[in-house]
Amino acid sequence: MTPNREDYLKLIFELGGDENKINNKQIVSGLDVSAASVSEMISKLVKEKLVEHSPYQGVQLTELGLKKASTLIRKHRLWEVFLVEHLNYSWNEVHDEAEVLEHVTSQTLANRLSDYLNQPNFCPHGGVIPGDDQPVHEKKRQTLIDYPIGSKIRIARVLDEKELLDYLVSIDLQIHEEYTIDEIAAYEGPISISNGNKKLAISYKAASTIFVDKL
Repeated sequence: MTPNREDYLKLIFELGGDENKINNKQIVSGLDVSAASVSEMISKLVKEKLVEHSPYQGVQLTELGLKKASTLIRKHRLWEVFLVEHLNYSWNEVHDEAEVLEHVTSQTLANRLSDYLNQPNFCPHGGVIPGDDQPVHEKKRQTLIDYPIGSKIRIARVLDEKELLDYLVSIDLQIHEEYTIDEIAAYEGPISISNGNKKLAISYKAASTIFVDKL
């Protein structure tokens, strides 16, 4: 399915585009689309005043873009919580379902869903769920690739991206788990982490989208 403007806004936000410039390469990777498609959509978003574009630096959400992204993200993440907690979905199965549901969810339904779920603060992937009509801002965190060998970290948030989540499930990485970084392979090779229960080798690409808290 070809990503639409809402998909772009949400990804730009998830990559930190509420406060920082996000380059086209990151968007190409996150949505698995061509560079030409990204350039075309960015031009449309600029015209609609949803993003600001700086040559050679990237794009950042405008106030209007952040408001629109926050509304979408609230609905999307509330449905993810519902699917995991009440319909026994795993965290890598909910993205596509929530993607469909968010587009047919009114503000009233979103608010009632939030009440039903006791106003959850985070989605299954660790992302913040904003309040009604509130801009969303993720806590500033570095990713797994930003820490040296020997660091003790907790998995705090991962990008809500189906391919990534399938990969994390396949290697049995879960949110909130604590690890020590044992080895960082050269030339963007895998990062090896372990705790008392398991040892994992995580690809560099995945590690760059896993946000962690340092312990």
